[in-house]
This record gives sequence, structure tokens and C-alpha cells, in this order.
Amino acid sequence: MSSRAYHHGDLRRAVLDAAAAAITEHGPAGISLRDLARRAGVSHAAPGHHFGDKAGVLTALAAEGYDLLAEALREAQQSTGQFVELGVAYVRFAVGHRAHFEVMFRPDLYHADDSTVVAARGRSGDLLVGGVGSVTDPTGPDAEVAKVAAWSIVHGFATLWLTGALPAGFGDDPESAARAVAGMLFSQDPKE
Repeated sequence: MSSRAYHHGDLRRAVLDAAAAAITEHGPAGISLRDLARRAGVSHAAPGHHFGDKAGVLTALAAEGYDLLAEALREAQQSTGQFVELGVAYVRFAVGHRAHFEVMFRPDLYHADDSTVVAARGRSGDLLVGGVGSVTDPTGPDAEVAKVAAWSIVHGFATLWLTGALPAGFGDDPESAARAVAGMLFSQDPKE
């Protein structure tokens, strides 16, 4: 048995951490199970035995990402109740968990119908769009459009920030910049 044989205390965590590091370096399309095994210090077969394939690893990473996003949104909702701050929490998550963010919104890379992904995505989505009720009538005829608009604004801003595509002058603090953008568009937030 080689010295790289599987003897790891928490293979799942080690492989997910390795995947996040690899995605941060090369993007989600550039990872391989062999590279993840090397990074995690386990046999080349260990990730495959645990996750099945690359899509299985990315499915677990997406589900974890949606859970982390839901927790970040829940904390913002409980501490402020303001939609703008939910948007800032979304951007903070995207910047702080870039690898997760890059996988979560690429369902072509993972098993999007996986029950853990579906449940976690639902929780995070409910928390984000639930915050729109503070700036619109949540039962009105435009409620669905408002929810998609709100998500589009914060997701688009996060993506523009991460890719360096924003115009010069937005500074180096994504939270302040996101707060300014979301605040301008949702200035009628009654709790501000």
C-alpha cells in the first residue's frame, strides 16, 4: 500500500476544501478528481469512492454553498431586516466564498436535481426574495418580477465585482459599493 493510500479523518471535508482551492485557482471546469486527491493527500481513487465523480464533488460544493448563503442571509435578516443589507450579505458571501459561488450558479457542472442542492437552494432563495417584501407588496401583481429584479441586482453586482468588470471608482470595499448600489435602487426601504 502506498503512502498516499486513504487514511484521512474527514475525506469529505478535505476534498471539498481541495475543490474550493482548485476552483479559486483555475475555475470550476479545470478541476479533476486526481488533482483533488493530490491536494487532499489521499489516494487518487478516494474522492471517486466518496463522491462518485467530479459532478458529485461539485454537487456537494453547490449544496454547501447554498447552505452557507442561507445562513449569511438569515443573519442579515435577523440583525437588520433591511433588503439592502440582505443584498450586502449576498455580495459578502460571493466574495468570501468565491469557489462556491462560481459553482452554485453553473448547474451544468453538477447534479442540479440532487435533493440536498434543491433544498439548500430553496432555503437561500426564500430568504433572499423574502427580503423584497420590505420594499414591495409581497402579494402584489409585480411581486415575482420584484423578486427576480432584486436577485438580479445583487447577483449581477457580485459577478461584476468578482470579474473586475465594474467601472473605475467603486473602490476596494465590495460591501460599501454594494450597499450604495442596492440603496439607490431600493431607497424606499421603510426600515432605513
